[in-house]
Amino acid sequence: MGVLPDWRIERDIKIEPAADGAPRPGVISYGVSSYGYDVRVGRKFKVFTNAHCAVVDPKNFNPQSFVDIEGDYCLIPPNSFALAETVEYFEIPRDVVAICVGKSTYARCGIIVNVTPLEPEWRGRVTIEISNTTPLPAKIYAGEGIAQILFLRAEAVCRTSYADKKGKYQDQQGLTLPFVLGNTPPA
Repeated sequence: MGVLPDWRIERDIKIEPAADGAPRPGVISYGVSSYGYDVRVGRKFKVFTNAHCAVVDPKNFNPQSFVDIEGDYCLIPPNSFALAETVEYFEIPRDVVAICVGKSTYARCGIIVNVTPLEPEWRGRVTIEISNTTPLPAKIYAGEGIAQILFLRAEAVCRTSYADKKGKYQDQQGLTLPFVLGNTPPA
């Protein structure tokens, strides 16, 4: 198993819209890098709130746990988090798994990004969790880099891909909240 270099990412991974890694003064970097792809965060955010005293339950998630925000930036309250999605749409090949890690610019500010692995044959925009671990509000810039995705090619093709098992987040439309199959997905 090896990490894909820039030229193989450009050749083997469907990314729309794809961006080169050219320097963009005054902008948190995004686009293809030596061994990854720096994704941009979109303009829609769901910011966690406790205004309704909802319980966080992954089997019965209450959409009132979030406030919807759309704009050029998002302020995340202290010690809170937001969900967002990438500008880029991905199609992961059957012999590749992708792992997402945070960018150092945000990490150095106490902003942590979490994404579960992108499994073989997963398709869609990536839903990301952005945690503000600081005691201060944190500003996240839409349309700029938020995290880096590393693509690892497997030694052999998997027996069952995400598409084969009809994964619940396949081809998700819009910013998708958590749900468990058999329960009604949140609106």
